[in-house]
Amino acid sequence: MKLWLDTETYSPTPLRNGTHIYAEAAEIMLVQYAVDDDEVQVWDRTAGEPMPLDLDEAIDDADEYWWQNGNMFDFTALRHAAPELLARMPLEKWRDTMLQAYAHSLPGKLDLLCQIFKLPMDQAKDKRGGQLIQRFCKPQRDGSRATRLTHPTEWAEFIEYGKSDIRAMRAVHKKMPKWNYPNNRSELALSHLDVKINQRGMQMDVDLARAAVRAIDVAQKDLARRTVDLTDGEVTKATQRDKLLQHLLAEYDIDLPDLKKSTLERRMNDPDLPDSLRELLAIRLEATMTSSSKYKTLLRGVSHDGRLRGLMQFLGANRTGRVAHRLYQPGNMPRPNVGLILQELGIKKLGDGDMQRYVEMGIDALKNDAADLVFENVMGLTSNVVRGSIISPEDKKLVVSDLSNIEGRVAAFLAGEQWKLDAFREYDAGTGPDLYKLAYSKSFGVSVEDVDKEKRQLGKVQELALAYEGGVGAFVTFTMTYRMELDDVRAAVFKVLDTIDGDIVRESRGMWDWVTKKRRTLGLEQDVFVACEILKRGWRSAHPQIASFWGELKDGAIQAICSPSTTVRVRTIIMRRDGEWLRVQMPSGRQLCYIAPQVDDSGGISYMGVNQYTRKWQRVKTYGGKIFENLCQAVARDVLFENMPRVEAAGYEIVLSIHDELLTEAPARSEYSDAHLSELISTVPEWAQGIPLSAGGFEATRYRKD
Repeated sequence: MKLWLDTETYSPTPLRNGTHIYAEAAEIMLVQYAVDDDEVQVWDRTAGEPMPLDLDEAIDDADEYWWQNGNMFDFTALRHAAPELLARMPLEKWRDTMLQAYAHSLPGKLDLLCQIFKLPMDQAKDKRGGQLIQRFCKPQRDGSRATRLTHPTEWAEFIEYGKSDIRAMRAVHKKMPKWNYPNNRSELALSHLDVKINQRGMQMDVDLARAAVRAIDVAQKDLARRTVDLTDGEVTKATQRDKLLQHLLAEYDIDLPDLKKSTLERRMNDPDLPDSLRELLAIRLEATMTSSSKYKTLLRGVSHDGRLRGLMQFLGANRTGRVAHRLYQPGNMPRPNVGLILQELGIKKLGDGDMQRYVEMGIDALKNDAADLVFENVMGLTSNVVRGSIISPEDKKLVVSDLSNIEGRVAAFLAGEQWKLDAFREYDAGTGPDLYKLAYSKSFGVSVEDVDKEKRQLGKVQELALAYEGGVGAFVTFTMTYRMELDDVRAAVFKVLDTIDGDIVRESRGMWDWVTKKRRTLGLEQDVFVACEILKRGWRSAHPQIASFWGELKDGAIQAICSPSTTVRVRTIIMRRDGEWLRVQMPSGRQLCYIAPQVDDSGGISYMGVNQYTRKWQRVKTYGGKIFENLCQAVARDVLFENMPRVEAAGYEIVLSIHDELLTEAPARSEYSDAHLSELISTVPEWAQGIPLSAGGFEATRYRKD
């Protein structure tokens, strides 16, 4: 028996601050419910009536409780506002239509799902429902509260509106697939573990956050004052992009294409730059370096016990099944600015303990409101120490571990690139070379011993940019990420041109002729383009199994799309089109889903999905390399997530996952260690036999970038 449920709640705390801080003061006003396909009923708790008998019995008799966003919202609301009711509802019975949607690459919002499946929906009623929520679920503008007593007519409307969500939930549930959720029992169990992790939350250094906000406020005012002085009042804040660009052009005859960090840093390296201009550009860099939004979000959302909760949306990352981060967004915390740290410490190279010394000194200065007396760049300091706002509770420690190069290992495993699998094993055993050095060595046909630091960096960018059918454009993007100058790339390649396969060089020069005719040079000079093309072709030549897999995946997808109900095997991957769904099954048994797939006359593949740039539901193009990327990221996720129950069972309490890294809290005893945690998360699943896994981490009282 399915019991369909929804709640309408009131809280004086804005929901945007976070579900958990919202729920601390929340009241559950209405409970909408229905058993299977029966009529929807409403329990109006504001009327003081006891729970209806049919709901009382259904809670005990139901096999499944179905909610829309229940795992994130309603579970939390019940925990705070109706704990006696939650105690009767075992977590293993909870189901969520939002997770069902995410599991099959659909958007989670109920109204959009109704549109996609062409379910009847009264748009006017939906708009009216939004107005009623504004009326009853939050304080009014004058601070008063609207209730069933103050607005009885609208309250009756509100009750009827609440019933519509239950009807919509039931309808979309029937339309959506159930392969990955709820029928996949492993994924269902992981969704319940995710609830526990979100309810647990992580301990935060609230004092640090408050101190950082104060310091940022003082620093921003100082930077604004200096900006006004340097520009004679033409620019009042360095964050005013257009005004600053206009000032630079008018005052210094400098026409910058943008104010990106890389652009400013290159310009500041000019020894002939006037001191006033150098200072102005430095102010711009510092003013845009702040992590104030993270600190403020933390302070708004943290619970009264100092823990921040509700940070992980299970299955929230489009298609791959990874979590999406909510609220504090721990997945996009800035990397420490090593150059700034070296400058502040007055050293040329980071040694053991230098990073930790900087962080501890910085946090101490911030908490004592003395950061501006100790550090030149306060904004940069707050950005560099933001990870340290995650701390261990008393009598516990943070134990952190990260799967090493998991996507690279999965790529070699799925494609059957045997030499690379062997290379990973040898590296893990301490008998083989660094994989980035090996990538360069294989591409250029040189000895690994001859690969210096500069060449290793090229190998690293090759590995990160080219595994998913990336070309020159992808390579150039990654050079910017890793602060590599394209002229240096050109010089490095042309310096060893005589060691490179002649065919690769000729084909790369020929590619320049082709892109010139097609006007696809990406604005690059000829030698720079050719150098990047050589690196691309060299990597592909060294990875024949991966490079050929891209085309096979595309051909397999086309065959499956054009031959419904026919199973197509592409090495270890199984593809099949059932109705409007292209299903791509991974070794774990979980399936990537592509809705309404099409093949155009030129052989291009597209499907309906959420555009990652516009965030709109529209037709999205894909290709063999992109399907391979989806597979690698999804399989990497499956490896980590399969081991999460093992981690919990060993006594490590997971508080967060970031990509391929787990943050846990454990008793501050020697038997709990990063080595043990690393062993747990690198356990090879039964379905992935043959993949070499390795992990490494650290123990600390503050989180950091290891």
